[in-house]
Amino acid sequence: MKTEDLARKKLEALYLAGEREIPARFSALEEAVEAKPAPAPRTETMAIREAPAKTEAPRDKGELKLSQAKLAELRAEIGEDCRRCRLCEKRTKLVFGVGNPQADLMFVGEAPGRDEDLQGEPFVGRAGQLLTKIIEAMKFKREDIYIANVVKCRPPENRNPAPDEITTCEPFLLRQIEIIQPQVIVGLGNFAVQTLLQTESKITGLRGRFHPWPSAVVKEKFATSLPEGSIGLMPTYHPAFLLRNPSMKRPVWEDMQKVMERLGKK
Repeated sequence: MKTEDLARKKLEALYLAGEREIPARFSALEEAVEAKPAPAPRTETMAIREAPAKTEAPRDKGELKLSQAKLAELRAEIGEDCRRCRLCEKRTKLVFGVGNPQADLMFVGEAPGRDEDLQGEPFVGRAGQLLTKIIEAMKFKREDIYIANVVKCRPPENRNPAPDEITTCEPFLLRQIEIIQPQVIVGLGNFAVQTLLQTESKITGLRGRFHPWPSAVVKEKFATSLPEGSIGLMPTYHPAFLLRNPSMKRPVWEDMQKVMERLGKK
C-alpha cells in the first residue's frame, strides 16, 4: 500500500473515532501526503526580513565595574586573615565567592569543604563538580552565575557550622546579595536555606517552590535596602547530599527546571 493511501486510511479512522486534530506522531505521514516542494534557497536579505536576529542589550560596563568594586571592597573589609570567629584557627584560605558580579542566578551553600579551603574557591570538590554539571544542564556556565557560602571558612572536619559562626558571617552574605541583586537564589541544603529564610524549617518541607526574598523577617533583622520579595529563593538539596543519595537527583532537577522557567530558559 502506498504511503499516501496508508496515511489517508489512518486519518479517516481517527476522524470516525471523533478526533479533529492530527496527532504529532502522524506529522511525517502528513508531509508525505502533501508532497511539499523544496523551499527556495534563502538569501541573506530573506533571512533578515523573515527572522530578525535577536540581540541582547549590552551590559552597562559602568554598573559592572561598580559591582566588581563593591565586592572587592567587601572582600577587603573581611580581610585576608579574618579572626572574627574560631573557624580562623584551622582554616587554610578564606572562601569569599566567585562568579558574575551581576548574575541573574546565585547559588548559596553552607560552608567550604577541604578542597575549597585549599583553593579558596567555593564548590570545587566532588560536590562542586556535581554542581557544575547541574549548572551546565541548566544551559549556564559557572562564570554566568555567582556562587557563595553562608560561612566563609571551613569548619574543622567538615562539621556543621555553629550558630554563632553563622551569625558572624551571614551579614557578609547579605551584602554580597545586595551587590549582585540576582533574580533567583538557589539555597543548597538546610543551613543555607534556614539562614536565608531565618527559619528552623527543614529543607524537605521548603523545597519545590519559590519563597519571596528578602522576607519581612529578614528585612527586620538586617535592614536591607532590597525590596521585600524582590528575589525568588528556591531551596533544594545540597550536592553533597546527592552524592550520598543519588535517587534525590530527580527532585533537584525538578527544582532547577522551575528556576530555568523563571529565568526564561527552556
